[in-house]
Amino acid sequence: MTELRELLARYVGDGSLPGAVAVVARGAEVEVAVAGSVALDGTAPMTRESIFRIASVTKPITAAGLLVLVDDGVVGLDDPISRWLPELAEPVVVRTPASPVDDVVPVNRPITVFDVLTGQAGWGFASDFGSPAVRALFPVQQDGREVRRFPPADEWVAALATVPLLYQPGESWLYDTCSAIQGVLVARAAGTSLPDFLTERVFTPLGMTDSGFSVPAAKRDRFTGFYKKTPAGLTLADAQDGQWATEPAFPLGSGGLVGTVDDWLAFGRMLLAGGAPVLSRAAVRLMTTDHTTPAHREIGALFLEGDGWGMGGSVNGTRYGWVGGTGTSAHVDFATGTAAILFTQVGEDSPVAPEWMREFWHLTRDLAN
Repeated sequence: MTELRELLARYVGDGSLPGAVAVVARGAEVEVAVAGSVALDGTAPMTRESIFRIASVTKPITAAGLLVLVDDGVVGLDDPISRWLPELAEPVVVRTPASPVDDVVPVNRPITVFDVLTGQAGWGFASDFGSPAVRALFPVQQDGREVRRFPPADEWVAALATVPLLYQPGESWLYDTCSAIQGVLVARAAGTSLPDFLTERVFTPLGMTDSGFSVPAAKRDRFTGFYKKTPAGLTLADAQDGQWATEPAFPLGSGGLVGTVDDWLAFGRMLLAGGAPVLSRAAVRLMTTDHTTPAHREIGALFLEGDGWGMGGSVNGTRYGWVGGTGTSAHVDFATGTAAILFTQVGEDSPVAPEWMREFWHLTRDLAN
């Protein structure tokens, strides 16, 4: 693991990252590397217990939450989402992806729970951000790292209903929006809030004690600052007492969680062990199986880079997981039984992973083998 520690130290040393925590685990063997500080001022060292905004690494957890309801028999994969989201009962679809938003046709079938779990409902981001239907989505599906910009969930769903689908249900894979829909669907089907449901059914059973949609004052000394890149260097985008200081109006299933590397490790180990005590083995298989076609992957090539997509995360052979726009990465590999997690606090505005994250992937794959 010396190489891993040296990798983190190098990128902290050259100013790319204020700090980072990485964990690679296989069975009882767990290696952790820590470097840098929780904030640019360097006053508090990064630790294994540091809390991060995990951004889109939230997506696998939200998908698992919805699959808990599938296991319970509360929700069926073939059920139309309109049963719980009546606002989305009658969407329309642009005639072609390049068509104006008022040139629409009816949907050829209802949007199902399976469509939403696999990113195939028809709402979301494709590789081409210039199409009118995608531009119409921007005011609704805003930057998930700005959680205070989102209205309450009911208002958000009503706004989404005014945006036409980019493709017919099942005909595409599109990024992000379906994970936000999943969070609302969980709350409405379960009759409780998404934070309360995830706490009861996922976080508490797995011992994910620092996971949630806000950071209480008593834990804020462990909460990292969040930074964005500018031509002049890193700039603070959200402080420890910023947007995650209180519960948001809309808990974002697409990217609103905070947590530690050990929290996500507990989640990853649950997947590797077959799902207990959270999911059935069948649900884990659904999550981690590629449900995309070549046409889907072409539409989402900017995000997938050749990988497939399961439920809540990408699939590359036996490897499942995802990355977050706050500088996070979490994957499990079923062939080697390995979990590899890297949390930092520097955001990327491009869906293309930064070099330091790619180096982590290459290194941890070598270590696992």
